[in-house]
Amino acid sequence: MTEQFQPELNLGANNLPYSVPIHLQFVHMTLGLFIIAIIFDIAGTLFPLEKPIFKFFGLTALRSSLFTVGWYNLFAATVITFFTVAAGFFELFLATPPPGTSAWGLSAGTTMLIHGVAGVFILTAIVGMTLWRGLQRYRWRRSARREVQWSYLLVGIAMLGILFIHGTLGAQLGDEFGIHNTAANLVRQGQNPNLVLK
Repeated sequence: MTEQFQPELNLGANNLPYSVPIHLQFVHMTLGLFIIAIIFDIAGTLFPLEKPIFKFFGLTALRSSLFTVGWYNLFAATVITFFTVAAGFFELFLATPPPGTSAWGLSAGTTMLIHGVAGVFILTAIVGMTLWRGLQRYRWRRSARREVQWSYLLVGIAMLGILFIHGTLGAQLGDEFGIHNTAANLVRQGQNPNLVLK
């Protein structure tokens, strides 16, 4: 009979094998890149209205450059989001849901489940938007002045709302339930974070 290999992880006060949750770092990169992508595509779309403002401030801006920034930021957001979701699931599997409910009336376990499933949905949506955006850039609207479709921008704006709700669920896990929150875990264990974390 062979023994199954099970790696032992040296978990710290935050129940992770490292001092700072990695998922949070990737989350902010995903959010920043995606938000910038949508904002620059909106700026490129509304460029005729903004051109006098750029001229007034002495800024030389090209419409095509705004769309280029939008495209590359969305592409980077797609790549980073794979790491965001992978780190999220790794840290999710190491989490122990505490009792209680959030401000939205959800238990920690339910919040974790919704946050995890929604993370996969968001990854799929961002990949789909990147494919859609790439087809607009390199095929459908290659010679058009406005590189993106209005429907694409509306979906992008809706995604910003979804990301806000999703991020709020994640924030509740750390803030209200103390999941992977070092200070909250130490207090729960009856220890003083000011003494332990020196």
